[in-house]
Amino acid sequence: MNKVIDARPPRRWGRRLFLVSAALVGGGLAVGAGYVTHRRGKNKAFQLTAPQGGGASFGAWLTIDKQGVITAHCPHQEMGQGIMSLVASLVAEELDASPSQMRVAQAPVVPAYANPTMLLDGLPFAADDHGWVATSVRAAMRHVIEAVGINGTGGSTATRNVMEAVQRSAATARAMLLAEAASRLGVPASALTVEAGVIREPGGRSVTLGDVAEAAGKLPATPGQPKARSAYRMLGKTGMPRVDVPAKVDGSALFGIDTRLPGQLYAAIRHAPVLGSAVQSVRFAALPPGVKHTVQGKHFVAAVGTSWHAARVFLDTADVTWTDSPMAQVSSASIMTSYSQALDAGVGQVMETRREKREEKQGDATPSEQARTATREVKAEYRVPYLAHATMEPMNCTVWLKSGANAPDKLPACDIWVGNQSPILLKWLLADAAGVPSDRLTIHTPYLGGGFGRRIELDVMREAIEIAKVAPDTPVMTLWSREEDMRHGVFRPAAMARMEATLHPSTGLPERLRMHAAGPSVSAQFMKRLMGRGGGADTDKTNVDGLVGLPYALPDLEVKHTVVDAGVPVGFWRSVGHSQNAFFAECFVDACAAAARQDPLAYRLALLRAQPQNKTAQRFIKVLEAAAAKAGWGQPMAPVAGAVVARGVAVAESFHSVVAEVAEVVVGPGDALRVRRVVAAVDCGVALDPVNVTAQIRGGVHFALSAALYGQIDIDQGRIKQGNYTDYRLVTLADAPVVDVVIVPSDAEIGGIGEVSVPPLAPAVANAVFAATGKPITSLPLRPTR
Repeated sequence: MNKVIDARPPRRWGRRLFLVSAALVGGGLAVGAGYVTHRRGKNKAFQLTAPQGGGASFGAWLTIDKQGVITAHCPHQEMGQGIMSLVASLVAEELDASPSQMRVAQAPVVPAYANPTMLLDGLPFAADDHGWVATSVRAAMRHVIEAVGINGTGGSTATRNVMEAVQRSAATARAMLLAEAASRLGVPASALTVEAGVIREPGGRSVTLGDVAEAAGKLPATPGQPKARSAYRMLGKTGMPRVDVPAKVDGSALFGIDTRLPGQLYAAIRHAPVLGSAVQSVRFAALPPGVKHTVQGKHFVAAVGTSWHAARVFLDTADVTWTDSPMAQVSSASIMTSYSQALDAGVGQVMETRREKREEKQGDATPSEQARTATREVKAEYRVPYLAHATMEPMNCTVWLKSGANAPDKLPACDIWVGNQSPILLKWLLADAAGVPSDRLTIHTPYLGGGFGRRIELDVMREAIEIAKVAPDTPVMTLWSREEDMRHGVFRPAAMARMEATLHPSTGLPERLRMHAAGPSVSAQFMKRLMGRGGGADTDKTNVDGLVGLPYALPDLEVKHTVVDAGVPVGFWRSVGHSQNAFFAECFVDACAAAARQDPLAYRLALLRAQPQNKTAQRFIKVLEAAAAKAGWGQPMAPVAGAVVARGVAVAESFHSVVAEVAEVVVGPGDALRVRRVVAAVDCGVALDPVNVTAQIRGGVHFALSAALYGQIDIDQGRIKQGNYTDYRLVTLADAPVVDVVIVPSDAEIGGIGEVSVPPLAPAVANAVFAATGKPITSLPLRPTR
């Protein structure tokens, strides 16, 4: 059968979706205080179902059964960052339980698990802005988000979002458990100790958590006080073994692509080759054995069969005529030209200004005579390309549309199995497309085979629902080929920036700095795709993350951004705006240091030490010094015959953590490049699980190195040229450097960790190449020769 599908987003807006949109966009809506208070209270009162066979539920975060097994419930999606293990560790620490007693479950998809942190970070305020406007807006937005129940996994916010709530819930559970144990043992609760799930009184008598759980769960909840950091027995030290690793090692872990259901069919999909074009007509051949249905969508065609291979082979024979698209006139070169023209015009949104008078202080850098006569005007233009997410698991989504004929209540329903970064948004925003109320749509979230921001998008799910409509009461998995994924996803934006600095005639430090960047707004595009409308394009904070709020002493600073949207779909990519803006900023710091004839590390430290009252500057100093010491900055490096060995440094704050990286490169004949070592020093506040922090930092370094060395999406006449790992290379074991990680102790509030090692990597490598060759690197990728 042949069916024409309109896969555009649903246009019906209910009250909840209107509130969601208002919260996401970031303001402009006054919601009734009574409604917000009522909904927040209802969400915060959510209680998990008690374990079958006895035991108790202790709020929204944990249950304990009669055997003493403690199950922590994690609302965030596990995509390799270790959040499930972290939630279990938080509970185990408060209850003094052993890791062997802990289990982890995916929390139910309900509004109780809101993530205000992710959205509040996107507000156009600096992290250290605690003025009344910023404070009031944050508070109002937090209340709305908690009332509506928006949840998501991204922005390195999972730990920051759940930590306090989990600790308080577990501490309250501990107080209730001790109260019941004290009653049974006839001693004050203050006399009891807990170890490995066993509660003991001074005389040696004991009960287990399982013994008292059911009765304790019926006691009034008296809020408990979480442990002080100094009292941690596990957090900050050993952490807890990753709960997802054994299954990933033995192959039993289930990802979305592993979904197998009775009678399941498989769909292959092909999208328009030119961005923005649509299906004009299509001719399918007669259906061969193994192929059941064909689908014609607005921007795609699909075939559904008993195997994906059969559907894919048949789909390749389809004769499709596509409509003309204005994007056929667009290329990577024309996009960069439009950026350049925008910067030439000089018009843009001013995102930060500083006008300070800096006085000379004793201890300022003393330049050489050569430095005094050096050129004092420094200018540079930087550019970066579009980047793909290139997740290891290709995009896929399994949809089971149920007519209700076999259901007891005869009502239609829909089940969706998909790796995603916000199941609550899927429930709300896909219900119309599935033709069911949101409470009849069930989201199953398996492990994610890589997210990086790609799986917050709804395109895969919406198209999978439309395709599944040709086979009601039958589960259908839509699976994108690697080429479809690479060419028809959303991309990290290409961007351009121009920097101009006037250096002090004595110290060589910048007296005046102008930074002007151009590129599309990720947030505006995302909102338009998500809700059918955009917003906040000019004030999108992600456009300038990594350029604004720099803790360097910059007395005369202006940061501007011009939104230039070429029509290429862009989305959130690991570390978002920080990924390109750290490259712009930190490479320019090296350019200024070179013009001042100063060591780039010493130059940075001078800029930071001139800000003694700036807490972020002090954090920058500590991580720079730690990374430099570990890397042996200023010390001889092991030579390589016929090549030049050099080091480069960069530092960046992102997601409330600070990371400095020193890259050691080998540049050989023909500019052949190898990165042989990276030292990363991280201040993330408290490292709750040092082993996992180290793993995440290393993972981010290798992810960023792939982009720095090879990453590039090219557009030619509206077509994406790259299609697979053969022409969109990733770092392999043969390319991978040694990565040393130094965790710098800090009293700062806890920061993110999953993305924070990405921003400094590209500039550290580029600055090392600059040191080796004397040629500044102003564009990516570096394209090393072999």
